[in-house]
Amino acid sequence: MKDLTFGTLIAVFEEIFGRGLFWAMVLVALAITAGYVYVLIRDREISWRKFLWAQLSMPFGAIAAVLFVQGVTNSGFSDIGGPIDVIVLLMVAVAGAIGSAILVYTVESLIWRKDAAQD
Repeated sequence: MKDLTFGTLIAVFEEIFGRGLFWAMVLVALAITAGYVYVLIRDREISWRKFLWAQLSMPFGAIAAVLFVQGVTNSGFSDIGGPIDVIVLLMVAVAGAIGSAILVYTVESLIWRKDAAQD
């Protein structure tokens, strides 16, 4: 692998997760992102109470993302071999934390409208 291109990254992720699971995760991420953008446009402001709950969910999202990747790739924590493995695992944790915060904020905003929350 001489060049790191977008197509190469997609091929690597399809190999790691499997074609079906990878594209299912992409579609779910796009749906959650679209919901988040919709909520931000609809409410026209951030609800700080919902934002706090979203931040409190971040550690759980980080742990879930790491365990998910460890389970899907048939790897264990004993397979971590060097600094790049730790960096990748930390990046997975950060992505899981951010994803869970966006998901929690979006779900809260879709369930409890701005008028009902009275922040």
